[in-house]
Amino acid sequence: MPLIVVIDDDAGTRLLVTQVMKKEGYQVVSAEDGVKGLALIREHKPDLVVSDVQMPLMDGFEVLDQVRADPALAATSMILLTSLQDRSFMRLGMTTGADDYLTKPFAPQELREAVSAQLHKREKANDVRTQVVDKAVQLALEDQRHKIGALYEKRMVKALSEQWPDSSTAPTGERFASATVLYADMRDYGLWTQRLSSSELGEIVQLLYSSVGDTVYLFGAHYMQFVGDGMLCIFVDAADTRSVNHGLRAVRAALGLTNATRRIDAHVQKNLASHQLPRFSLGVALHSGPVAFASLEGLISRTGQTTPVGDTVSAALKLFQGEPRLTWPVAASIQAVRLITGTVRTGERALVQLPGRSQPMDAVEIVGLV
Repeated sequence: MPLIVVIDDDAGTRLLVTQVMKKEGYQVVSAEDGVKGLALIREHKPDLVVSDVQMPLMDGFEVLDQVRADPALAATSMILLTSLQDRSFMRLGMTTGADDYLTKPFAPQELREAVSAQLHKREKANDVRTQVVDKAVQLALEDQRHKIGALYEKRMVKALSEQWPDSSTAPTGERFASATVLYADMRDYGLWTQRLSSSELGEIVQLLYSSVGDTVYLFGAHYMQFVGDGMLCIFVDAADTRSVNHGLRAVRAALGLTNATRRIDAHVQKNLASHQLPRFSLGVALHSGPVAFASLEGLISRTGQTTPVGDTVSAALKLFQGEPRLTWPVAASIQAVRLITGTVRTGERALVQLPGRSQPMDAVEIVGLV
């Protein structure tokens, strides 16, 4: 008899899922938060986990990460439950290892069908895929039949076959009349360096690198380079990305990064609470325009490498240094916004005076996808 672990901080939803599953003849154990739920998973090694995303102590994505990181649990099927307003981030959840998701409110029959599909799939599986991310993308394609999914799969397979930072190298002399630059860096980095030891800070930066690297390549970055506490990425239109323009892919990556930082912040609050640190967050800037790549040939340790140059890159790097100081998680220039009109939800708008520029930049807050 299959065993199912149900995790949800909402008592009503938890009771609904539990009763529906028991009526189908499954064994069910439940928990009201992610920490207790993970303990049940480790104790019972269930056939399936049904977990809410937004929960206290440990959210659904963190539970998912812990399960996939444990060799004894990595093959466990997981269905995530999300409210309608969180739906735009669910593909990120799928690519980090979820098998399926249901949007609240859902009908009991939808739950039965989703659970049955996962258990049936588990019974037929001969072995567990060694690449968890690849498995999740394949399942997303099967479940959602989405055109963009094919692009994500190709990009993720490519990213997994390459090693960082070699993938940051772009052909010398490349020029793009239109590209979108994404620059993300840690907020309050100076404060973090004062309150943490070099090893503690290194752990946080390494966690940031490992969390965001695959996310950016998943959405088709042409170029990526880590610079201290920041990350510079270039998105362009190419043969395998024509179905979605570079501006929209950059926005999806930016929103994915802000979602990833919530998990890093949870790690900080749990393991470094005594340092009285600010909330961990990124400032993600987006700007679109022409971009060229210059060769670094001849510089020490830079043989054969290139770097993006031009006013578009410079403006993106300076957006969060301008006045007034932006506190938005994601800020896009009006040039970038024009590429994605009708596909995103926007918030505030401001004219930002950037260092070294005579004319201010018209910037818009990006709050989500339509």
